[in-house]
Amino acid sequence: MSVSWWIWAVLMLAIAAMLAVDLFLHRDNHVVGFREAAAWSGIWIAAGLLFGVVLWAWQGGDVAGTYYAGYLIEKALSIDNVFVFALIFTYFAVPAAFQHKVLFWGVIGALAFRLVFIFVGAELLETFFWTAYVFGAFLVWTGYKMAFRHDQQTPPDRNPVVRLVRKVVPTDPAFHGDRFFARVDGRRVATLLFVVLIAVEATDLIFAIDSVAAILAITTSTFIVWTANAFAVLGLRSLYFCLAGLLRRFVHLHYGLAVLLAFAGVKLILSETPVGKLPIPVTLGVIVVTIAVSIGWSLCSTTPDTEARDADAGSSPGTARR
Repeated sequence: MSVSWWIWAVLMLAIAAMLAVDLFLHRDNHVVGFREAAAWSGIWIAAGLLFGVVLWAWQGGDVAGTYYAGYLIEKALSIDNVFVFALIFTYFAVPAAFQHKVLFWGVIGALAFRLVFIFVGAELLETFFWTAYVFGAFLVWTGYKMAFRHDQQTPPDRNPVVRLVRKVVPTDPAFHGDRFFARVDGRRVATLLFVVLIAVEATDLIFAIDSVAAILAITTSTFIVWTANAFAVLGLRSLYFCLAGLLRRFVHLHYGLAVLLAFAGVKLILSETPVGKLPIPVTLGVIVVTIAVSIGWSLCSTTPDTEARDADAGSSPGTARR
């Protein structure tokens, strides 16, 4: 699918405008409640679905179906991001009023990471056929780790990137309001909120590899992969505030996400065999059924008071993907 440069420019300007509106409405660092988060989630999801309709009218049903498959798998994987964000915020005891700001700038970084990975990954798949086997095996292995090693946690401050930043950049182990940098004893230092932002960005760097590889298993069209990623990631902040109180009920969701990653890996490998690419309706069906079953299984296995019991027991709100 060939897309003119001006269409890319219009898309980037539209995304920048939406982010600017979001930043303006949250300039007072107010605590995001469930109703506000739900309303924004509805807006972001509607925008993502509407873009698929535009693609349908512009490029036809096959392209739109490919976009929706990529959007759904990225949206599903983003739920696992929410678990890790909750872990990071709990670990560093980030005040609720500052969490949206961290996630906002985290999303900016996530979009940048994904844009680079998309173009590099698509070029590799188009140029070297064997990279499909490498990416496919990576996704299958990632799915295995998610299914059977999901409980293994790494404290956020032990992340290599976070540790490197703390060594290179002078930091103060305290919050200074919503500022990422402050002046302490006459010198400019990074605040604890900046360390939290780095932890979020470093974690999303890993997430981006999985997510982009999974969508590249569906299509190598950079425009489709980028838009599916962008519209899914744009709603990540509101999704976090919507699901923060339900995280402990998604006890079996990681199995569904593991299946999706493994399925994407197998699909990518099969694309370079006589079997070829699986039909988009099959891909969409697998994604929808897997997500529905894993969420339904989780909700049926828990009760609404699970969160309260886990909070009293002192358990963490989620587990890291790695």
